[in-house]
Amino acid sequence: MTATEVVALLKAGEVSPHELIDASEKRISETDDTVNALPTLCFDRARQHADALSKESLSDRPDHHLHGLPIAIKDLTPVKGVRFTMGSTIYTDQIATHSDLMVERLEERGGVVVAKANTPEFGAGAQTFNEVFGTTTNPWNSSKTPGGSSGGSAASLAAGQVWLAQGSDYGGSLRIPASFSGVVGLRPSPKRIPHGPSGLPFGLNAVEGPMARNVPDVALMLDMMVGEHMADPGSLPAPQTSYVECLKSVPKFGRVAYSPDLGVCPIDPEVADICAAAAKEFTNYCAGVEEDCFDLSDGDEMFHVLRAAQFSAAHAPKLESHRDQLKPEFIWNVEKGLKLTSEDIGKALRDQAALYHSVVEFFGKYDLLICPTVMVPPFDHSLRYIEEVNGQKFDNYLTWLSMTYLLTNTACPTISVPCGFTKDGLPVGLQIMAPNSREDIALQAAYAYERDHDFASQVPIMPRVPS
Repeated sequence: MTATEVVALLKAGEVSPHELIDASEKRISETDDTVNALPTLCFDRARQHADALSKESLSDRPDHHLHGLPIAIKDLTPVKGVRFTMGSTIYTDQIATHSDLMVERLEERGGVVVAKANTPEFGAGAQTFNEVFGTTTNPWNSSKTPGGSSGGSAASLAAGQVWLAQGSDYGGSLRIPASFSGVVGLRPSPKRIPHGPSGLPFGLNAVEGPMARNVPDVALMLDMMVGEHMADPGSLPAPQTSYVECLKSVPKFGRVAYSPDLGVCPIDPEVADICAAAAKEFTNYCAGVEEDCFDLSDGDEMFHVLRAAQFSAAHAPKLESHRDQLKPEFIWNVEKGLKLTSEDIGKALRDQAALYHSVVEFFGKYDLLICPTVMVPPFDHSLRYIEEVNGQKFDNYLTWLSMTYLLTNTACPTISVPCGFTKDGLPVGLQIMAPNSREDIALQAAYAYERDHDFASQVPIMPRVPS
C-alpha cells in the first residue's frame, strides 16, 4: 500500500501504529539479509513512540500528521538514543545524544523512526558501501548498486521495508538512488526543509529531502518536513497550500525544455533512448517540448570547487586525527578543498551567480527542464564508481554524477521519477527541474507523468537475486 493509503487507515483507526511497526519489522527481517538497506534498527524506541501516540486524541492533531507511520532516517542524520555512525569506523559505536530538528519535526507530526538507512562514509559518493556495515544492494537485482549516498533509503522503499524514507542531496545523493531503485526522490530548494543544528548552517548546496514509491507520498512527506525553524537560519516558511493539496489539480504546462545531456555529459545509449521517449510523451502535459538548456560549460569546475570547499570546512580535522580510517576518495576531496585559493572559490561563486541569472531568464521561456537523472543504468555493486562512459574517462569519483550535480548548482528544486527500464529490467529515472522554491510545480509535473505510467506498482518488494 502507499503511504497515503496507510496514513488514511491510521487516521480512521483501522490499523494501529503497533501493527505497522510489526509489519515493517517482519519485512526487514525477510529482505535485509539481501539488500542491507537498514542495518541499524530501533524498534523498541519506535514502540515507545507508538505508545505515546496511542494516548493522544486524533482531534488534537494538526492536519499534517502521519499518525504513527514507520519511516527510515539516513545514517548521516542523528536520531536521539540510536546508533549514529555516518558510515565511518571513527563513529562505529557512537550513540546520538540528540535528534536533528528535522527528525524532531517528523516525529512531532506522527512519523515513527524504525531504522537508520545505510550510507557511504560521510555521504561521500553515489555508491552505498562502508567499512561499518558493508554494501547495500539493489532490490531490482542484488548484484547491482542502488546508488547513493541515500542508497539505503531508496533500497528500503523498493524492498517494501518502510513507506517513507528521508534522504539528503548535494551532488545527487537523493536523485541518483531514486533513479537506480525505481522510486521517487525530491531535492528541494535550499532551506525548504530545515535541519540541524549544523556545523555549517549557512551552506546552501546540501539539502534534505523526501523519498517514497510514488509522487503523492513524496508530497505527503514533504508537507511533514517543511516550515521555518530558528535553528536553521534562512529556513523557508511552509507554503500556504500544502503539497498534497497542490496535486489535486495538475495544470497543463506551457513550453518544456528537454536536454538529453545538459550539453556536456556523456550518456549511455540505452538511458538516452528511454529518457528521449519519456520526453516525447511529455507533450501530453504541456504546450510543447523543445530541446534546449542553459549554458553549463563551466558547471563541472564550479561544482568541484564549491563541494571541495565545503568538504574541507566540514571534515579537515578528521584528516589530522583519523586519516588511516578514511577512504581515499574522501581524503582526495578534503585535500582538494584545502588546496583551493580564495580566487578559486571567488570565481566559482561568481560563476554560480551568473548561472542562476541565466536560469531565471530560462524560466521566463520555459516552465520546466527535463533530462536524464543519471548517465548510466545501475551497475555492479563491487565497483566503487564509474570511471568511463562512451569512451570518456573520468579522473575522480564524482564526475559520473554530473547530470545531477550540474543542476545542484542552480539551487532549483529537482525531482527524479521513474520513466522506464533497460532491456535487463533495471529502472531509469527522469529529472524534472522547476524554478527556485517551486516544489509544487516539480511535483505536479512528476505526478502528471506518473499517473500515466504505473511504475510504483512494479517495485520488486521481494529482492531479485540473480541465478
